[in-house]
Amino acid sequence: MKEEGFFKKVYDITKLIPFGRVTSYGAIAKYLGTARSARMVGWALNASHLDDSIPAHRVVNRNGLLSGKHHFKGSNLMQQLLENENIKVENNHIANFEKLFWDPNIDLSSQ
Repeated sequence: MKEEGFFKKVYDITKLIPFGRVTSYGAIAKYLGTARSARMVGWALNASHLDDSIPAHRVVNRNGLLSGKHHFKGSNLMQQLLENENIKVENNHIANFEKLFWDPNIDLSSQ
């Protein structure tokens, strides 16, 4: 898979994450049929910050940790963007992660 094509697919899925919900790098990778490429999903999202239409702040690690926060401008921008969507963040973790988790493998396959 070409990197550019993979990145575009990551962006297309990320744009579908509903307001007020979060998903994980791994869930996106699994949806794309590349379950072992969660790190590549992270790389794609790290490269997306010039495009405000890609809500990269809604993607966290499998435990709900804001592991990509250092790729956002400002020390707390990722958390601020999440809190603007009424997502509570405690100690760099999404509170109620299981409740707020959006799984493209379930939610998109039922459409």
